[in-house]
Formats: sequence, C-alpha cells, structure tokens
Amino acid sequence: MPFSEVYGHARPLDLLARSLGRGTLPPSLLFCGPDGVGKRLVARVVAQALNCLSSGGADACGRCAACRRIAAGTHPDVFVEEPSETGQIKIEPVRALITAAAYRPFEGRRRVIIIDDADRLNPDSQDALLKSLEEPGPSTVFILVSSKPETLRATVRSRCARVSFGRLAAEEVARGLVERYHFTAEEAHAIAAVADGSLGRALEAGSAGYLEARAAALSALRTAAAGASPKARLQAAAGLLPGKSTAAADREALAARIIVIGSLLRDVALVTHGGRAGHLANGDLAAEIEEMAPAFDVDRVLKGYAAADRALAALERNANVKVVAAWLAVNL
Repeated sequence: MPFSEVYGHARPLDLLARSLGRGTLPPSLLFCGPDGVGKRLVARVVAQALNCLSSGGADACGRCAACRRIAAGTHPDVFVEEPSETGQIKIEPVRALITAAAYRPFEGRRRVIIIDDADRLNPDSQDALLKSLEEPGPSTVFILVSSKPETLRATVRSRCARVSFGRLAAEEVARGLVERYHFTAEEAHAIAAVADGSLGRALEAGSAGYLEARAAALSALRTAAAGASPKARLQAAAGLLPGKSTAAADREALAARIIVIGSLLRDVALVTHGGRAGHLANGDLAAEIEEMAPAFDVDRVLKGYAAADRALAALERNANVKVVAAWLAVNL
C-alpha cells in the first residue's frame, strides 16, 4: 500500500516518506497515538517501502510480490509480534526476534521487526530489547507500536525515534468506511461521528445501531432547540430509550445516543462560531445543525456537554435508563 492510500496522518507520513527517500530512516522507531488510528498499518507500509521491488525504497507500490507478501504476513524478513493470550509479550518470543535481527535479510533489502502493543512487553522483555534497539544490525529496523508509550520504560523510549499519530478527522473515518469497507455514506457518517477519530473503533461499532442512535439523538436535540416545555421534553425522552433485550444492552445503546448528542452539540457550537461545514463531525447533517444553532449559545452548549457527561457517568453506575434519559432531555 502506498503512503497516499493511508487515511489522514499527513505530517507523520510526510516525515517517514522523506526519511525513506533520503535513506535516513532511524533504525528504531516508536509509533504512538490513540488506538485504532492506523499506526500498525503505517508500520506495515514502511516495511513494504523498505522492501518494495518497484519503488526503490522510497514508497510501497502495493502490487509487487514483496508488498503483497508483507500485506499477507508471509514475507520472511518482516516479523510482527503482538501480545499472547495472557495479554503480555514475554521474553521467549522477544529473544527469537533479537536472534532474527542479528542476521542479514533472507530475500529483502531490510529486515523489519514490528512489535504491536509494545506497552505489553513485560519488564524482562523490555530489558532484553535495549541493546538491539540501541545498536540494531545494519539491515534491521525495529518499529514499536503503542497507544500507551508512557508505560514503556524510559530506557526503551530513549532509544527510539518517536513518531506521533493523532486522531483522524470524522470525514477521513467516513471516507475510509465508504472506500475501503463499502459502508453507505449515511452509515459511514453516523459511525464516524462517534468513533473518536479511530477507524478501528468505527469498524467495531457496526452500522445499523449507530444510524438509529443518531436519529434518536437528533430528534432529542431538535426538541430541546425548539424550546419545548419540560413535559414535551419528557415525552421526547422516550425516543432516546433503545428498548433492547437486556438492561445492559439498554445502557450501552443509550450511551451511544448520548455520545452522539455530544457530537451534535460540538457541531452546533462550531456553526455558532462561524466554522465551516467541512469541519463538522456530522457533515451530512449540516442543514439540520445550522437550523438548530441559533437556539444554542455558548453557555447552553456547555450546559449540554455537562449534562451529557453526567448522564454517561450515571449509566456507568448502573442508573436506571429511563431516569437518565428523562433527566438528560430536560437538561439539554
């Protein structure tokens, strides 16, 4: 996969591409950032670029035999280690990686060792890696991938060049869902609005439930924007109630609706302050959001955020979903 096909992350991708093009890529790297934003994918793209048979090492073509085998996880010079069923990366597999790093590549230009969820390396494993990270073989690149780099020992972090990845924009998540995973545009925008900039989280979310959640959240916010009486808002709160099969499922579904309400409030505040439609998390609802914006000044938006946070906290304490929905509807 070429760098151009990775969604978002323009700055770190540009940094990596320039380093690859000049032949100055550091031999030990730490990719850090939120879960599900594409860090491991980029690590694989770097491995492809280093061994691509067509690009000369500056980028990956994604089509040659080496690129295809790396994508499939079958290239003999690219190793990917991740936590075992115990949730840790123990010293035995790390020793095997260290041994592999000491040898020349079998068929590629560079041997690439990717350690996913590197924060799960146990203390012995981290200690064992130190010398290899500081003085890897001339043909070996280590890429540690972590969403919690602060839990790695300082001695490990100091031996790696850090590359930081941020959350994706909602539009980038939606585009990825449509182009790569064949969601409809409506489904993609509904899920992206609550995925917190993570394509991985968006894929876990599914689609139908989030379309339903966004419709319910939009209805509740419209009722509040219309200045409806408390009685009318209580009646509208029924639309926030998911009516699932179990109490746990009801709490989870109501939480999704509340998260969407927070996303819509954020967009309302953006419109109120003259933000562009292209920056909205729910860009496909721009007309509806602009229609509601006059009813929400800064104080009311902040009050709505606070109410949504309190409602989510109440659900985490197993509060009654009907009570939470009614209270939130009145306090928007």
